[in-house]
Amino acid sequence: MNITKEQYERIADCFPRQRGNVSLDNRQVLNAILYVAENGCKWRRLPKEFGNWHT
Repeated sequence: MNITKEQYERIADCFPRQRGNVSLDNRQVLNAILYVAENGCKWRRLPKEFGNWHT
């Protein structure tokens, strides 16, 4: 399950505003959380499309 840009626009006000040097936006982080919840994998096992798991 991935949240599209249009879907995220509807809920964007619920997330904190990003500041500073950020490599991933809130939508990408939300999609990573949904991926972990849906697939039951560990955070370290996220696909590369979600970036470095340390992030």
